[in-house]
Amino acid sequence: MKNIGFRLVIILAAIALSVYLLYPTVLDYMNTKKVAKIVETKRAEILRKNSKISDDQLKKILQGVEDSIKLNDPKIRDARLQRIKLGLDLQGGMRLVLEVNTAKLLEKLPNKPDDTYRQIIAEASKEAARSNDPIVDIVVRKLKERNIRISRYFGSIREDDSKIVADLKKQTEDAVSRAMEIIRNRIDQYGVSEPSIQKQGDRRIIIELPGVAKEEEARQLLQGTALLEFKLLKEPNFSFTIMKKIDEVLSGKKLDDTTASDSTIAADSVAKAKETAVKEKEAKKDTSAAAQEARFTKEHPFFALARLDPSGRSADAYVKADDRDKLQRIFNREDVKKVIPNNVEFIFSAKPVPQSKAQETFYFMYLVNKTPELTGGVVTNATSQIDPNGSSPVVSMEMSGEGATQWARITGANIGKRCAIVLDNLCFSAPVIRNKITGGRSQIEGMADMQEAKLLEIVLKAGALPAPVEVIEERTVGPSLGQDSITKGVDSMLFGYILIAIFMIIYYQRSGSIAAFGLALTILFVLAVLAGFKASLTLPGIAGIVLTMGMAVDANVLIYERIREELGVGKTMKAAVDSGFSRANSAIIDSNMTTLITGIILYQFGTGPVQGFALTLMIGIIASLFSALVVSRVVLDYMLNKGYKITVG
Repeated sequence: MKNIGFRLVIILAAIALSVYLLYPTVLDYMNTKKVAKIVETKRAEILRKNSKISDDQLKKILQGVEDSIKLNDPKIRDARLQRIKLGLDLQGGMRLVLEVNTAKLLEKLPNKPDDTYRQIIAEASKEAARSNDPIVDIVVRKLKERNIRISRYFGSIREDDSKIVADLKKQTEDAVSRAMEIIRNRIDQYGVSEPSIQKQGDRRIIIELPGVAKEEEARQLLQGTALLEFKLLKEPNFSFTIMKKIDEVLSGKKLDDTTASDSTIAADSVAKAKETAVKEKEAKKDTSAAAQEARFTKEHPFFALARLDPSGRSADAYVKADDRDKLQRIFNREDVKKVIPNNVEFIFSAKPVPQSKAQETFYFMYLVNKTPELTGGVVTNATSQIDPNGSSPVVSMEMSGEGATQWARITGANIGKRCAIVLDNLCFSAPVIRNKITGGRSQIEGMADMQEAKLLEIVLKAGALPAPVEVIEERTVGPSLGQDSITKGVDSMLFGYILIAIFMIIYYQRSGSIAAFGLALTILFVLAVLAGFKASLTLPGIAGIVLTMGMAVDANVLIYERIREELGVGKTMKAAVDSGFSRANSAIIDSNMTTLITGIILYQFGTGPVQGFALTLMIGIIASLFSALVVSRVVLDYMLNKGYKITVG
């Protein structure tokens, strides 16, 4: 009896701990119902006051009310954080497969890149997209096919090829690892609870974001490389000259080799721009407007796409949204590249032209220095806020000591010039440097709202990705579908338990009821372990629990059949129970250990749903062994000591 007392204390302690771990889950369920009731009351109140409110407005208001309650009440918030975590398939959200473009990383690494190397990288990128071979191996193979030494582009001539290749592979592997860490930081700051981030293969990352409803925001958050650069704009006269030469190349005219002054060229360009503006106005009244437009496009193909400011105050060109890709293809033409200096480049604004009254959407196009004066690596902190001097959202930045010194030098030497603040090769703003900026503080303008400013703050604080990432697979699970999965999963567990319990009680009578009790404890222990270790419960995990229920009673079946055999040879019930447990132990442990090993292999090499199934299966096996070999034995021994009649069918 003393031995029973010790085991009984262990069982009661396990039950008490399980109840303690699962209490927040029960509390969260009750809180969810309470919040839903408050939201429904608020919904009825709003509809009573304003019956004409749109569904979108109503949904937005109610979502704000729900979020406010959940965030401001510490009890609700704490219970939600400590509950059993739900996977993507039960809670709803997004699942993305990202691929780190390591080919872009290799483009930046060579000592002296040339056209041959760029061609090799382009071919390697296409081949890597069709296979799982590492990009470094593909590039090395293509270099050897052309009889080019690897040291021509990487390392030094004294280094062995094997060492150079090993260094390149390490850099690409580090790039993927750094990308994972940066993405994790961004997700944490964004506020996603229970995210899952896993590496797949050499360059792919699998991300699961439960509860995320704004897919576009999440995609922007994960894909943005956050490459922040400060670039000086070229003077208007210089920009006009380059644009004029491009226009002449496209129109087939002979390039102007005269020594006309920049001011003359600028004046001519502005005059053409004014003439263009006048023609466009007249074209609205003239029946031959289409013919005039066609003639102008033929004579000035570049200025037909990049329309200059008629006032001539700047060289900012206006570009239709549909024409940006056309201009980018023009800039990539070999004949156009020859007239564009190597140290400058054209970039577009991140946002459309503000306060544009035109029906079409226009963007600014700027000519800037290709080499940035400063990069975002010096940014130590970023904060999104409303501009104190206006009503537009801005992101204020703080720089490191070295960055502040450089920024003061740059701004002091370029007073009166414009500096473009460029993020991921898109210009957010191009303000004029009015005076020397000390203290390392600056700000980015051009965001549409505070939500966009907050996203920009997050990516700047988390850091820049070492290489671009591309979404190659995306799946979204709606919250209603997740709730439906929960309902069906719980129903399957409940029906499975009832059917198994009924079978055991009918077949093994009183001993069967003990097995049903042990089975209930098994489920309790599994859920408690998931809650305690903050593991996620998924739909395949529920399947693992259902499978566990069948395996749990399998141990009881072996034990009871052994007891039957012992009773058949004339042993007493107490002796039959002792003998039944001792003889069934080896078979029970062997069968469960083999399944446990399978679960470990599935968890180690599987991903996502497979891991969820394997995790609950492994926890269930250990819990079922405890219930069958400890709980059932204690109950049987207690009943025998108290003189209760035990039947095994």
